[in-house]
Amino acid sequence: MPEIAFHFNAPDKLAYACRFTRKALRADARVVIVAPPPALQALDTMLWNLAPQDFVAHALEGCDAELWEASPVVLAREPGSAPHADVLLNLGAEVPRGFERFARVVEVVSAEDAADRDQARGRWRHYAAQGYAIVRHDLVLKGG
Repeated sequence: MPEIAFHFNAPDKLAYACRFTRKALRADARVVIVAPPPALQALDTMLWNLAPQDFVAHALEGCDAELWEASPVVLAREPGSAPHADVLLNLGAEVPRGFERFARVVEVVSAEDAADRDQARGRWRHYAAQGYAIVRHDLVLKGG
């Protein structure tokens, strides 16, 4: 049963995903990031443009199969095709299908976007109804 965590009040979900992913990699975790295609493209660009010391090796869904399998971070529309199941970082509006196979699921919630916050409440209700204990992380209290 995965650990479910909600990271609330992200001023910029994509920038937060970059920081979270760097930190997870330093802890030897592999990460699957799910989001709609436009967000995946933007995140791919952001990850490539990080400073050299912050480089995050990653692969975007649809790349070469060998690269996909070898990448510690993969960006996908759905987690089902992911080559590993350590951490699932959800930037999307829905509960990702197949989230159950991951050790950790992290839901990132915007600080300002009311629709995103409403969608997060729906995801929270879904996980709670399934009996998952949910950990809440307020990024404002933690300093981002």
